[in-house]
Amino acid sequence: MTPETPEVQDPLLRNSSLYQEFLAEREEILKHKWIKSEEAGQDIGFEAALVDWMLHHRSEWKAGRVVPIASV
Repeated sequence: MTPETPEVQDPLLRNSSLYQEFLAEREEILKHKWIKSEEAGQDIGFEAALVDWMLHHRSEWKAGRVVPIASV
């Protein structure tokens, strides 16, 4: 079972940089979950993948992110 992307109706929220950053981070966690689950030979679960990714990869991922500034 994978957490589904929340359906956001409000276009202002859906297009916000904060929400886009959330989706990008979530995608990285799901990739990490898949890799770790393959290594373990079983589904490790979203929470375990989240904690492991945050402890071992989040800082580097955030440092390498270039987030475009929305024009006003």
